[in-house]
Amino acid sequence: MEHYNMNLTVEVWRQKNKDDKGGFKSYKVKDISSEMSFLEMFDVLNEQLVHNGEEPIAFDHDCREGICGACSMYINGKPHGPWAATTTCQLHMRAFKDGDTIVVEPWRAKAFPVIKDLVTDRSAFDRIIAAGGYVSVNTGNAVDGNSLPIEKEKADSAFAAAACIGCGACVAICKNSSANLFIGAKVSHLALLPQGEPERRTRVINMIEQADKEGFGACTVTGACEAVCPKEISIANIARLNKEYMNASFSSDK
Repeated sequence: MEHYNMNLTVEVWRQKNKDDKGGFKSYKVKDISSEMSFLEMFDVLNEQLVHNGEEPIAFDHDCREGICGACSMYINGKPHGPWAATTTCQLHMRAFKDGDTIVVEPWRAKAFPVIKDLVTDRSAFDRIIAAGGYVSVNTGNAVDGNSLPIEKEKADSAFAAAACIGCGACVAICKNSSANLFIGAKVSHLALLPQGEPERRTRVINMIEQADKEGFGACTVTGACEAVCPKEISIANIARLNKEYMNASFSSDK
């Protein structure tokens, strides 16, 4: 693959805190390698800003390996940028060309208030998990993996749902700021396994109720969430979420 350098214009959303109005600011970056990651490009830009006596751009990151979901950026109108099934930290600058203008924004959702610049508060997801996204387990040695036989189809579906990293791209792209793909993934991977059975009914009700309290919107099944999910979580999990919720709602022991 050919390596090349490029000069870019980066339009970045700058906002001091959740109460600040905020706005875009334009920056020029030069000699950016096509082999840099998108976050490495931001590192270069921030070094440039610090060198010039300006405040660096605040953005979230941790593992930089597509695992943690922290690198939440809205790039040219799409969460995580132009590549499918890719987190921002795994997006490389070869996705762009010399002379391009790149527009970068934070997630836009009532439940994800901006902390500063591109950093949003996604602790609403944590509270949804705390409301029911767990299983009852006995402490001690790990149970042998073969002691609870699980159908391969269910095991595969549970594993695929558990791949959700909670980045919030589904919320950011949804016109209603719905968190149902995230909740559906968390509910599905536990509902499909015997370990998740004890809290099965209370789990889905509590998680949905917490999502409503946080201000997430309703799902209208446009499929935009599935299209931008970096882990390609299927909207079939939303269908399972709805089924689990209906069954739990009509259960006498919910």
